[in-house]
Amino acid sequence: MTKLNFDFRNKLDAMLDGDRLNYCYQCGACVGDCPAAKYSEEFNPRVILLKALFGMEDELIADDSPIWLCTNCYTCFERCPQDVRPIEVIIALKNITVDQEKNPVEISKIVESVRKTGRTVTYTPLVDKRRQELGLGKIEPISDAVKEIEIITKGL
Repeated sequence: MTKLNFDFRNKLDAMLDGDRLNYCYQCGACVGDCPAAKYSEEFNPRVILLKALFGMEDELIADDSPIWLCTNCYTCFERCPQDVRPIEVIIALKNITVDQEKNPVEISKIVESVRKTGRTVTYTPLVDKRRQELGLGKIEPISDAVKEIEIITKGL
């Protein structure tokens, strides 16, 4: 028997500016063209929304949660006939996970890289060498962006 966690649902509703999640009738339109669902058996936006409807916080807010497999492509947003906006639910779940410091270590590394360098991947001299081999220009530093990121994330 599953017990609904209304506190968690109310928290999600507050983050989503309303109870749009409650309009999901599990039609599966969000899954049809989802690139993450195509390539991962673990990721299914419809299942994530169902768990959110039930308030299954422990399953959704964990470092091994399938929410991190979402590519943020917004296809589910465009396909949903009820305007539930599944991607916004998933992003809210990711934000809650980060707030509770339950996000995967890899995500923390990416966030730290963005804060320090303004880039999601580590930049090395090998990157320049490979870009030169491919006929691409050198990547310029983005120190202005890093300063802005520091201002935006100050206190986080």
